[in-house]
Amino acid sequence: MANLKVKIHNLELKNPVLTASGTFGYGEEFDDFIDVNRLGGVIVKGTTASKREGNPYPRMVETPSGMLNAVGLQNKGVDNFISDIYPRIKNYKTNIIVNVSGSTISEYVEVSEKINELQNIPAIELNISCPNVKEGGMAFGTSCQAASEVINAVRKVYKKTLIVKLSPNVTDISEIASAAEHSGADSVSLINTLLGMAIDVEKRKPVLSTITGGLSGPAIKPIAIRMVWQVAKAVKIPVIGLGGIMDTADAIEFILAGATAIQVGTANFIDPQISIKIVDGIEKYLNHHKINSIHELIGSL
Repeated sequence: MANLKVKIHNLELKNPVLTASGTFGYGEEFDDFIDVNRLGGVIVKGTTASKREGNPYPRMVETPSGMLNAVGLQNKGVDNFISDIYPRIKNYKTNIIVNVSGSTISEYVEVSEKINELQNIPAIELNISCPNVKEGGMAFGTSCQAASEVINAVRKVYKKTLIVKLSPNVTDISEIASAAEHSGADSVSLINTLLGMAIDVEKRKPVLSTITGGLSGPAIKPIAIRMVWQVAKAVKIPVIGLGGIMDTADAIEFILAGATAIQVGTANFIDPQISIKIVDGIEKYLNHHKINSIHELIGSL
């Protein structure tokens, strides 16, 4: 049997398949469909310092080969996560990773500091695609300086594995990835959604209440693979690839491009069992090609 185990800094994964934040709830929503414990890990939905209602409806729309979303990080806040959700999910026999979001550096620090105290959460994924409200709404992840500032601040209070999720809405993602590495990130995950929009031609109005939203799904896969390939060559820390992974072949493309692990996102809405099918598919691929370990594939393009 092929060895599927990988490491993201100190984080040991039984296989390279994670589920992307915002597409898998808190994991328990999928208990009726799969054995969540078989996954390499689950990245729970974005968690903020205070309760957020999210954006007004409509906030999701299907597009050719993908979907746009502008949910707006709807969640009940970090304190509710600690008191109500964590006790229900802490005993999964897989890695539960919290996606941390915020509008100011102090919010990121507050959430990260509180999550640091939870024994059964071995890592966080820092979502730096959020708008920095004190800087006029520009996302933290769109400049090296802003990315460095928030990562440095979180690194001072967060002592476990720190994954930084990168925005693709930049000129050179390799520069942002390098800045993240030098600021203390243990890993980078990419890509987050691309900025897009859809228009109702009969009403002559935007479909989404926010006008623009995040594009995900198969449409963004070629861009995501290109960016993963670029970043894997630019940094020494592990890269986690995501963006339009719908089946085993997609996942293997990312691994060949340099991803140590991958995340399944939009596909979860179509097939709630897809993450486990990809785990099994990767193992079958390795056995078929007589490859002993997943490490022989990583970056072997």
